[in-house]
Parts: sequence; C-alpha cells; structure tokens
Amino acid sequence: MAVDALDAKILRLLLEQPRTSVREYARLLGVARGTLQARLDRLERDGVITGTGPRLSAAALGHPVLAFVHVEVTQGHLDDVGDALAEVPEIIEAFSITGGGDLMTRVVARDAGHLEDVVQRLIQLPGVVRTRTEIALRQRVPYRMLPLVDAVGAEAGRQR
Repeated sequence: MAVDALDAKILRLLLEQPRTSVREYARLLGVARGTLQARLDRLERDGVITGTGPRLSAAALGHPVLAFVHVEVTQGHLDDVGDALAEVPEIIEAFSITGGGDLMTRVVARDAGHLEDVVQRLIQLPGVVRTRTEIALRQRVPYRMLPLVDAVGAEAGRQR
C-alpha cells in the first residue's frame, strides 16, 4: 500500500493530536472533510492505521519491571506454545524470531519475584524447552512512529 505525502500528513496529525475531530484535521490540512474521511477509511482498510485506543503504562498499572523472555520451543509446537503464551496476562507481546530461540516475549511484572513466577509458568508450558530472560534497565527510545511517518512522507514527496 503506497502512502503519499498527504497520507503522511494525516498520519502525523493523528499521532500528534489523537483527540482532534475529523473536521479539524481537514481544516488544518486544507482539504475537504470527505477527502480526509476517505483517506482515513483507506488507511484503516489497508492496515496502516491499526487502532485508535489509548496507550497504557504497565508501570502505572503496578507492573514496572519489563523483561524480554526468549523461549525455545520443541520442534512442531510453536503454534501451541504461542496460543498458551496468549493466556499469560503479563505477556504484552510475543514474536516468532530467528536466531537464538523461537519466540521472544515482552513481559511485565510487579517486581523481580513476580517476574520469576511468570518465567516459571512459561517453563512449565508443554513444548517449552528453556527460556532466557533479559531485564530492561531503562527505556532509551520510547515506542514511536512519527520519525518513520516523516521519512515515508518525505520519500513520497521526492517521488512525485
């Protein structure tokens, strides 16, 4: 799906001002409301916009410890283990990966003891061979999309 310069401007506004109305976005961009709505609908339909909900803080929810747990899985059990991981509320993301392990999870916990309990739960899942845990000390670059949107928009503008 090609994102053009106007799409990039729309995405930038959505990221910078998520609570603004469609009418106000159209006014700020100098386009018709119908044009803006059609663009938003297309961006959602094409999977560029995947959600509009708030981003929540695990730390503010009482889970300040963040760890990355690599999970090695018995061959042929990746889907089963992936389904089981989805049942663990402290796992906020999980990915199939290449390299040293089969899955990488992002796990939050109340403290080190709680993290150990979560890891022990993972080790007991059928199909899990071993885990390796790395605790995050400090976030250096927060989740962000704006620099990527700007780069995509600039590239689209140069290709005109």
